[in-house]
Amino acid sequence: MIGAVGLVLSAAGVFLSPDKHGPVMAYLVAVTYWTAIAIGMLMMVFIHHITDSSWSVVIRRQWEHGVAAFKWLALLFLPLLVLAWVKPGFTWPWMDLNHALHGHGTVGTDILYQKKAGFLNLGMFTGMTVAFFAIWVWLSARIRRASFNQDVDGSVAWTLKNRVNAAMGLPLGALTLTFAAIYWVKSLEYHWFSTMYGVWFFANCIRGALCSTVVIMVWLYRRGDLNGILNKNHFHSIGQLMLAFTVFWAYVTFSQYFLIWNANVPEETFWYNLRELNHDGSTNQWWYVGLVILFGHFVVPFCALLSYRFKVTHHIIRRIAFWILTVILIDLCYNILPALKDEHGDSLPFLSINLLWVITSVIGVGGVCIWAYLRSLPTTKLIPIRDPRIGECLTHHE
Repeated sequence: MIGAVGLVLSAAGVFLSPDKHGPVMAYLVAVTYWTAIAIGMLMMVFIHHITDSSWSVVIRRQWEHGVAAFKWLALLFLPLLVLAWVKPGFTWPWMDLNHALHGHGTVGTDILYQKKAGFLNLGMFTGMTVAFFAIWVWLSARIRRASFNQDVDGSVAWTLKNRVNAAMGLPLGALTLTFAAIYWVKSLEYHWFSTMYGVWFFANCIRGALCSTVVIMVWLYRRGDLNGILNKNHFHSIGQLMLAFTVFWAYVTFSQYFLIWNANVPEETFWYNLRELNHDGSTNQWWYVGLVILFGHFVVPFCALLSYRFKVTHHIIRRIAFWILTVILIDLCYNILPALKDEHGDSLPFLSINLLWVITSVIGVGGVCIWAYLRSLPTTKLIPIRDPRIGECLTHHE
């Protein structure tokens, strides 16, 4: 019901907002955000199986429930696809060849678009997006079926099957999440070049999945479901991964910024200029959002996750998880919303009415995803009771 209310409010924003593009872009932020978390959970299952991890066996089941959201996310993405066909260029400007570029003619006459037209066209975008969700739903169904069947008969063959699924799923997942990030987000500014973008998105996917898992773990522990099953070492291990991917995100993001700044090529630097300066040289709001991302996405969680006590204390690591989840959302806003520009070509302010539609959209899409998780939760055992490494997991130590 919460998700339905959020979606209704977001849809109403299209009619209430003076700028119709704002609510649509906010909805794109929300769908991308929750899809990233689901992708991260899917990749964590693959990593679990391909490395034959023992400590994450009881945690893996929550990832398997989380990926049940993919089919609903595909349905939630459908309005964006329909809008792309009904009004080409409304969300992604390159879909309309007559779209006027600020000081560059039209998309159709733009040499940079012409060189990319084989990749950036409405038919390819639609086909690839359908393929992304089809692959994610298919891979999720395979790993869930094998894992849930093992609870029934205890056959080790299901574990071996999921190792094969993981070996196949890791490259497929890497390719699909990379192309999804390029199509859905990066192509909003199709002139821009970055070879780090898929890795940046992957880092946010994994961080979002790990933080969501911490929230779920604490919730189930406090309910009594995982009391006596999870111990401090499980929280410490997932906290270590949170710290590792915090550093990984910082490395990728810094590398992207440094390489673009150092090369100083206009086709690359304009993307950051939009997020720092107005046309008259004054600092815009996105400059401060960038600082929030720098300190909130790296400095604060890095310092907090260095502490052993913080990683194993439930209420503290949960607060860190909520913090990171919030900054991931801000990071996606930073990558998507500046594509909305005024008559001078300046990015619209962060603190505008569009932020309201981001909140309603995140609540709406998130409500559906959480409902999908809760709907899947009671369909099988809480933990994989017949996994060959369940004993090692229950006695996990550092």
